[in-house]
Amino acid sequence: MFKKILIFSITNAFLIQFAFANIEIKARTAILQDFLSGEILYEKEPDRSIYPASMTKIMTSIIAFELIKSGDLSLEDKFIISEKAWRLSTAGYSSMFVMVGDEVSVENLLKGIIVASGNDACIALAEGIAGTEEEFAIMMTMKAKELGMLNTNFANSSGINDPDNYSTVRDIMIMSRYLIKEFPEYYEWFKEKEFTWDRTGGDPITQGNRNPLLYKNMGVDGIKTGYLAVERYSLASSLERNGRRLIAVGSGFETKNSRSRESYKLLTYGITNFDLVEISKSDTPIYSVDVWLGKQDKLKVYTKENIYKTIKKGKKKLLKIKINYNGPIEAPIKKDQKVAKLVIVYDQDLVGEYDLLALNNVREVNIFSRLFKSLNYLIWGDV
Repeated sequence: MFKKILIFSITNAFLIQFAFANIEIKARTAILQDFLSGEILYEKEPDRSIYPASMTKIMTSIIAFELIKSGDLSLEDKFIISEKAWRLSTAGYSSMFVMVGDEVSVENLLKGIIVASGNDACIALAEGIAGTEEEFAIMMTMKAKELGMLNTNFANSSGINDPDNYSTVRDIMIMSRYLIKEFPEYYEWFKEKEFTWDRTGGDPITQGNRNPLLYKNMGVDGIKTGYLAVERYSLASSLERNGRRLIAVGSGFETKNSRSRESYKLLTYGITNFDLVEISKSDTPIYSVDVWLGKQDKLKVYTKENIYKTIKKGKKKLLKIKINYNGPIEAPIKKDQKVAKLVIVYDQDLVGEYDLLALNNVREVNIFSRLFKSLNYLIWGDV
């Protein structure tokens, strides 16, 4: 048996026409991530503490989506509006304009949060789920820690002024990626440009989505704006184009126009300066390795996870894949057995190493065939 190293290049091109030089984003803190590879393409003080303002509502929505997914909550369930929730609709905050005693469905409350950024809807949903907003905020923080949001604490469901409601753009990015990955059907709501609330005892109220990038015809389909006087303007945004998705989060933009312009620039930078390369799809054969003394001479192997790499544009030839294994691999082989390593090298640097698993079982040949093949190997060195 001997060490086998199979090397091949990535040749499938991701067609992009333009390239920008490195940029500076006019915000106190910002980050840009390639969704599928998870790689960070730009960052500026990404772990600096911020007040997330209405970006907090992303986690408020996630908690509801988790409960819907588990069957503990339904979109048709209705919650009664408390005076606390109603007061936020009369205090100059962004609101859905609910009334005390209204019975509002979970679906309407969620759309009031996601599209209209209603602080009143946040409290109504929080109280309906957890009894009090304080208990709901504990749920939010627990979920944040579970996701690896290490520098985040939630003190309320809406993001209104509270020194104990803090996060970072890196943590907001982690939260946004989780939302998009785990709840794609509900994430569709984040790109809706308006929401009409057919309120009780009054004319319907139609409000537009506050995300300015939804209206620029560039492929942005979410996520959430924010504003606090102490923090200035913030935005978590995501763009999907030709099967590729980017997530950008920035905070400390000085004006609304700056928030829109700089976020647009950040997303455009990611699209035009980098290529996304698909290495393998989960549970899909990527290659075949040699088998020794088995009822088949070849074995297909696969990775358990999707593997993508993001590289600088025009540098695709520097990306190489190696498959390393001690082979031929002797039978019997069990399905899902680790049999090889997928090694990814970029410009002679190791950038990833993954287990390759057997796609199926391989039974060993009978004793006579084993003797014959072993003798043949000893004489001729032929496996």
